[in-house]
Parts: sequence; C-alpha cells; structure tokens
Amino acid sequence: QVQLVESGGGLVQPGGSLRLSCTASGSISPYDMGWFRQAPGKERELVARIMWSSGSTFYADSVKGRFTISRDRAKNTVYLQMNSLSPADTAVYYCNRATERIRIPWGQGTQVTVSS
Repeated sequence: QVQLVESGGGLVQPGGSLRLSCTASGSISPYDMGWFRQAPGKERELVARIMWSSGSTFYADSVKGRFTISRDRAKNTVYLQMNSLSPADTAVYYCNRATERIRIPWGQGTQVTVSS
C-alpha cells in the first residue's frame, strides 16, 4: 500500500517561509492531491489542492496568495511553499488525496510552528 511521508516543517518566525514536501512510496497518479493541516483542538482542514494531470490549483481563503502547491509527477512528490507565515498557520501539515473516499492512510505529518 502506498505510504506518504511529509517533511520540511519546523520553527519559523512570523513572516518567514517554509517549503514542505510529501513523497509517496508508490504512484499516486492520477488523483488530485491536497495539503491539509490540523491545529490543536481543531479539525483537519484542506488548505491547498492540485490536479495531478493539469497542475491546476485551489486554495483555502486563509492561505490564498501566501501558499503555493506544486507537484513533481516523476517523483510522486507534492510540495507546499509557505510564505508570510503567521502564528495562525501553526499546525501539523499532512498531504493526501483530496477526495475523501480514496484517501491513503495518513502519514505522520510535519509540524509547523510559527512563533517569535
């Protein structure tokens, strides 16, 4: 079964940037992929989505203009470039298929902490 491994999180000051990576152990084509996040005490939410074939992207209003999702089809990898980070972005970030009924088991995620 395909496994997902997220990386690239860390501690960053407000206004800073991070680039997250999510690598799958096998093919994740042709399904749309998404980056999700879960803050303490909150439900997991989808923040960015990319169509695997076309590369078209969609963003939650809370991250629009600051986050950029991309993918490398040859590497079965999805990226999330996060700029202008604020404490409200603090969460564990996960990637997975965007459509719930075809989700892959969740990975461990990567912690992003935005603090001065």
